[in-house]
Amino acid sequence: MRKSVLSLLLAVSLLGGCATDPYTGQSKVSKTAWGTGIGTAVGAGVGALVGGEKGALIGAGIGAVGGAAAGGYMDLQARKLRQELVGTGVQVAVLENGQIQLIMPSNITFDFDSAVFKTGFNHTLDSVAKVLKEYNKTNVIVAGYTDNVGKADYNNQLSLRRAQAVADYLILRNVSPARISVYGYGSQYPVASNATEAGRAQNRRVTITLQQIQ
Repeated sequence: MRKSVLSLLLAVSLLGGCATDPYTGQSKVSKTAWGTGIGTAVGAGVGALVGGEKGALIGAGIGAVGGAAAGGYMDLQARKLRQELVGTGVQVAVLENGQIQLIMPSNITFDFDSAVFKTGFNHTLDSVAKVLKEYNKTNVIVAGYTDNVGKADYNNQLSLRRAQAVADYLILRNVSPARISVYGYGSQYPVASNATEAGRAQNRRVTITLQQIQ
């Protein structure tokens, strides 16, 4: 039975073939294949516990179908977000765990030391809300970040106010508040050096992370 299950998991790894993301040029595993692989492995493990080798094969099949459905849903959502957000300056990233993250830099979101939207940012959020309402089987995690200029307590509150402003606008556009969580991280988790203005500008950002509801 061990050899059969091992062969099955090897097949899963081959199934998750790499493809090139047309937006980033990076090689990545499609989330459908990723979901299929995870579902197959989990299904095989549960099936083996219940019904030995035969159970492993049956469980793998059931898990693969469920995993593929989950991965495909997130793939479609990411594609729709990219279509809606072309030219807005928002980066749509698909993370290794299958989550989708929208990265919104300071040049399109908020002025320095402000939690009031820049002109036109509300139209960008309109596009985000449109997709979130269509793909409503995801949790929405809104997080704000600042650079390291100023006191930590102030930056934490500023980042939280910015994230809350984004969340409030999405709710105003009929995204269910039950799906939304809001966090302010201040100058924690920088993505660039705070030693330069260009780096500080990258660190001043808001992200929206989409996580499929289990």
